[in-house]
Amino acid sequence: MGWLWAIIVGFVLGLIAKAILPGKQHSPLWLTTIFGIIGAVLGNWMAAGFGIDETKGIDWGRHALQLVAALVVVGLGDAAYTMIRGNRKRT
Repeated sequence: MGWLWAIIVGFVLGLIAKAILPGKQHSPLWLTTIFGIIGAVLGNWMAAGFGIDETKGIDWGRHALQLVAALVVVGLGDAAYTMIRGNRKRT
């Protein structure tokens, strides 16, 4: 069940990050989901470092860190995808 939640959370975080980032992102949906999963893992890691990973109620701080990490990962990942994809089309 853990993997299913990781995919769902990654999908949602990836879509939110794509909606927030300016401009058009060219990465496919499956890659955006992977970027979102990576962002969620990084956000959880940062939350643990700040000591806010286990709080009473809703973990707003952890969710905010997950979203910020997803924004960075989706932005950088999409730039890398576009660069690699662009190089393939030229050859």
